[in-house]
Amino acid sequence: MFTAITHWWTRFQERRPELSRFLLFFVLSNGVTVLQLVLMPIFRWAFTSFTAMTDVSFQVLPVGSNVDGSQYFMFDYAAGPLPSGGGGLAYFLAVQITLLIAQIINFFLQRNITFKSNTSIWVAAFWYAIAYVAITFIAAAAQGFYKAPIYAFFMDTAGWGATGSVVADVITMIINSAISFWVFYPIFKVIFRQVPVTGEIVEQKGEK
Repeated sequence: MFTAITHWWTRFQERRPELSRFLLFFVLSNGVTVLQLVLMPIFRWAFTSFTAMTDVSFQVLPVGSNVDGSQYFMFDYAAGPLPSGGGGLAYFLAVQITLLIAQIINFFLQRNITFKSNTSIWVAAFWYAIAYVAITFIAAAAQGFYKAPIYAFFMDTAGWGATGSVVADVITMIINSAISFWVFYPIFKVIFRQVPVTGEIVEQKGEK
């Protein structure tokens, strides 16, 4: 059965190369997302339980105002536990360390499996790092709109307390992953290229 599936997939890749790449990208990205869903609550629990970083505010890059007139920060992690506070430095580090680990794994999976790139890994890594930083800023700016309401709903409105906090962790990480998913695919198509090797070039000329 496995052999039959392999043969079918090989034929499908030959007939629909772009669609097959997107499906591989989708599957691997979702696998990495599952990893993030596991890691993020663990890191947040560790930083909250064993450090005082929840009480350390991390609010940087002011960019305009909220609806109520208060300052809007691109990275807005006010001191104090969620949902009354912003999770402080503990939440910021939990999110960023999780994303960093996930994106490093994603880089190698997508380069070697989805796109089978044979260009310079260092050049690809350079542009990937730039894209990662840009997406981090975009995701952080967007998080300022949805993080607090999500935690408030599940922890207070729904009355789930600690369980609601974990559910909110999962939902916010899914949103972060969705942003990365749709932004990274066109970027990967550019930085994870395939170039013909010398032997392939000669063979192609011979066929002509």
